[in-house]
Amino acid sequence: MVEDIRILSRQVLARGRGLLEQIMLERRRFDGRLQSVTREVYDTGDGAAILLYDPDRARVVLVRQFRAPAFLSGGHEGLIEVCAGRLEGADAEARIVKEAEEETGFAVRHPQRLFEAYMSPGYFCERLTFFVAQYEPRDRTGDGGGLEEEGEDIEVLEPTLDEALAMIERGEIIDAKTILLLQYAKLAGLMRGGERA
Repeated sequence: MVEDIRILSRQVLARGRGLLEQIMLERRRFDGRLQSVTREVYDTGDGAAILLYDPDRARVVLVRQFRAPAFLSGGHEGLIEVCAGRLEGADAEARIVKEAEEETGFAVRHPQRLFEAYMSPGYFCERLTFFVAQYEPRDRTGDGGGLEEEGEDIEVLEPTLDEALAMIERGEIIDAKTILLLQYAKLAGLMRGGERA
């Protein structure tokens, strides 16, 4: 229960694209004993992610972009992901619609909200809201690619769902939010068409 947790101190370690704090707290363990713990917590704000899918062509829209942490920790030049972005105070649905158009060049008509999830709750406060939305080739309104002034350099991909799932198996897609949404698409049977180009 919340009354069994008491924050003893908070120290700001860094401010940048988020807030890094050291938190000292006392909480009652599940066995009833009191425990003091110190944690570093990074709050970058909440975000949203969306999988655009074309059920007739069995295709999905993914993006490839440079991610500094993935490069530094694993040497990855670019990650293949679903479209995603930080909310920055906006409503999750409104933000992901705008983000999808900026990144992919496709207008999103009817996003379906699926669920919310913490992606790395041991250290990050970020909670993502997950969406899916159907698209058709005629929904393209631009080239996508993101906003250069925000440092974005995004390649838009349109593999079939089966191709994207195979990319997970081969280790080409290693982004958790993308794996979740692709597996959701498979389990929910979102594709009604065959593997047509």
